[in-house]
Amino acid sequence: MDSIGEECKELKKKYDECFNEWFGEYMRGNTKDTCHVLFKEYRECVHGVLQKKGIDVAEAYKKVLGTGLEEKPPEKK
Repeated sequence: MDSIGEECKELKKKYDECFNEWFGEYMRGNTKDTCHVLFKEYRECVHGVLQKKGIDVAEAYKKVLGTGLEEKPPEKK
């Protein structure tokens, strides 16, 4: 799957390759995160694209579940 923005496409490809290699190692017991730098770069790129599209990235990180901000489903009649 491609990234949300063309400018992030190559970073996503590099991160996906790193993650797939890391996951194989993880399944063999090596839990050291070797992809965190690539993930950070990719995340920053995606955040930039979202901001250009007018999407508030901070909203995605807002704690909602279990707070007064959580919307409750309408009551059945």
